[in-house]
Amino acid sequence: MDMIIGVGIDVCSVERFSAMVERRPGVLDRLFSPDERLAHGLPRAPESLAARFAAKEALAKALGAPGNLSWRDTEIVVGPDRRPSLVVRGTVLARAEELGATCFHLSLSHDGPVSCAVVVAEAR
Repeated sequence: MDMIIGVGIDVCSVERFSAMVERRPGVLDRLFSPDERLAHGLPRAPESLAARFAAKEALAKALGAPGNLSWRDTEIVVGPDRRPSLVVRGTVLARAEELGATCFHLSLSHDGPVSCAVVVAEAR
């Protein structure tokens, strides 16, 4: 039987996210894998990066927001159908296994100055 383990939502101001990156460019390496930072071989737009940041925050919330999760242990990938999905490893995978979460559903969006993400963690 399928069961929802948790739901997380997060919004991110594109302007604030871009300002943070401008002040501390190294933060991109701390938050994202090289593949996450690129779209078709080019740097990903700030709105898209902000949505990915929101997705990582939303996933942490869906998993109960423990403070020991590593940003890079969650990766947002895009499949051949162009739908984003989550790959988890390390600290995030350990927390998911602890809760029994085996499947994640992800929705990303951005409009104007705001990016957002919703994550549903599910046990199947």
